[in-house]
Amino acid sequence: MASIFTRIINREIPAHIIAETDDFIAFLDINPLVEGHCLAVPKVEIDYIFDLPDDTMLGLHRFAKKVAAGIEQVIPCQRIGVTVIGLEVPHAHVHLIPIQVMDDMNFARPKLCPGSEELAQTAIKIKEAISL
Repeated sequence: MASIFTRIINREIPAHIIAETDDFIAFLDINPLVEGHCLAVPKVEIDYIFDLPDDTMLGLHRFAKKVAAGIEQVIPCQRIGVTVIGLEVPHAHVHLIPIQVMDDMNFARPKLCPGSEELAQTAIKIKEAISL
């Protein structure tokens, strides 16, 4: 069965996509820790990030760097935090989280619940700032 990320990649499930190449996609987390929290995902469905082929792993990080630069331009933050947890969806992915303080990356905190319109506006701002 395809992961939820593969279903987003295949456009079977809607998402607020902010960047896409032939090999990678980035979209906003629908239950973000902070505004601008997004996921960078390889289009190949491999569960564990360290099982990715080397070229895919390197490409994912190059892609995430460009996405992070776009987020940083429009979301006030000290920097973009990066984390890989990988237990919640069996498809390798990187969380890119605008942070002001360390606690902004605390996944035990209550998540935000932005509406679809708020997510759409955030996605537009970030998408316009990303240069692939």
